[in-house]
Amino acid sequence: MGGCFSKPKPVELKIEVVLPEKERGKEELLAGGKGSPRAYQGNGTARHFHADERLPAPHPYPSAQDCVEAAVCHVKDLENGQMREVELGWGKVLLVKDNGEFHALGHKCPHYGAPLVKGVLSRGRVRCPWHGACFNISTGDLEDFPGLDSLHKFQVKIEKEKVYVRASKQALQLQRRTKVMAKCISPSAGHSSSTNVLIVGAGAAGLVCAETLRQEGFSDRIVLCTLDRHLPYDRPKLSKSLDAQPEQLALRPKEFFRAYGIEVLTEAQVVTVDVRNKKVVFKDGFKLEYSKLLLAPGSSPKTLSCKGKEVENVFTIRTPEDANRVVRLARGRNAVVVGAGFLGMEVAAYLTEKAHSVSVVELEETPFRRFLGERVGRALMKMFENNRVKFYMQTEVSELRAQEGKLKEVVLKSSKVVRADVCVVGIGAVPATGFLRQSSINLDSRGFIPVNKMMQTNVPGVFAAGDAVTFPLAWRNNRKVNIPHWQMAHAQGRVAAQNMLAQEAEISTVPYLWTAMFGKSLRYAGYGEGFDDVIIQGDLEELKFVAFYTKTGDMSWLTGKGS
Repeated sequence: MGGCFSKPKPVELKIEVVLPEKERGKEELLAGGKGSPRAYQGNGTARHFHADERLPAPHPYPSAQDCVEAAVCHVKDLENGQMREVELGWGKVLLVKDNGEFHALGHKCPHYGAPLVKGVLSRGRVRCPWHGACFNISTGDLEDFPGLDSLHKFQVKIEKEKVYVRASKQALQLQRRTKVMAKCISPSAGHSSSTNVLIVGAGAAGLVCAETLRQEGFSDRIVLCTLDRHLPYDRPKLSKSLDAQPEQLALRPKEFFRAYGIEVLTEAQVVTVDVRNKKVVFKDGFKLEYSKLLLAPGSSPKTLSCKGKEVENVFTIRTPEDANRVVRLARGRNAVVVGAGFLGMEVAAYLTEKAHSVSVVELEETPFRRFLGERVGRALMKMFENNRVKFYMQTEVSELRAQEGKLKEVVLKSSKVVRADVCVVGIGAVPATGFLRQSSINLDSRGFIPVNKMMQTNVPGVFAAGDAVTFPLAWRNNRKVNIPHWQMAHAQGRVAAQNMLAQEAEISTVPYLWTAMFGKSLRYAGYGEGFDDVIIQGDLEELKFVAFYTKTGDMSWLTGKGS
């Protein structure tokens, strides 16, 4: 066991499972037929990409003119366990000294660009200070999520007590490295109605599953289908940066999918899964056979059921188009947010500088009460009130009133009437698993897909991951939980891919989430549902604190501080 755990910073926890290399199971994948890419018509528009080219990769041994080398420090300048950013002229490098050995890596986290020198170094790994991604200092490889790319690893040599670093100029500027991946070798014609791997859902779990398969050398057909009109994108940013355009949110460019033979079917809705015949049926009647199946459909936002729910300018934030329209309608006008969870509060925070007024309606006494507790919730509520956000607590929406069909007022059960030109509803979500109800794939009473530690469902060859699953959480006595975190979806997608290849991987990552509002960041590690007590260290009023959520011997951590 190893990881990035370093007391007294319990948030920096990583559990690693060393997995045996196994080949069994790959033959079953290959037996499913080598389906070719096809032009799938999603609502009349062809939106799929062929595996007909490969992205250029930097040569592992660049020529002298493509490299820069310099002495960066004396060998005694760093103690064991220390990190330092050093300048090479074409860019910075993270220099690490661990167990007497120097390592040189990219200095920024490829996820959002955090300076890794401010992270935590422990047991041969450095963990990102912002969102917890973890990198092996010997290889630069990404070992814990979120994020998709690894770090470049640069050459280090010691001469006359000086530390020299040699690096590719291109690598210094890119600050990210995509792992080597297999190329799809399936033929380009025929058998378009079958695929070796079908992934339903193109969020973090689906994309990481596809990429992991290619990284592990799988070279047959992979089809990724999604209800969205876009290629996989960074969904958590929708509520944090509502102005962001689809191309700014994209996790990978379309050339990436072409290069590695990952076919993406957009606006493609699966309506039936026939596990006996290993076949899915799309809404337009198209049928696709598979050998292995990953179900990662995500969730669907809950909507209001009050009078007037059909009026215009009432939104759930599900797509970039939703977010962009909310911002346009809110500029200089009155915005109402229903729900004081993470999505609702992020939207409210973003709109304060755009809208004339921002109001939040919530059934609980304080924002985040069930998740963060009353004390932390009140401290955050005060921060919002100091930024002109008006709260209507312990009430619900009873009616949405319109003028000429467009929202004009939100009527509350407390009888108060709130002016509103646009309303965002963030009152939770339900698993998007309705299409599975007639299949033999088990669903629990809430519609979630139960899986084991290997992300396997009750049906052989069918895996599930992401927001729509419940899985056994190892350090909570294998209690079945649903944790709809972006980071967790990444980890589950990787484990599912590994087990499609019979590697016997188990989900073991520690849940982690983050948010940022008004220049303050919150980071949460663990699983604290149903906590008994909250222990707060630091200054809660100034939002510079650590909160420990405890329950019968278990503990989760929340840190809050200025960014």
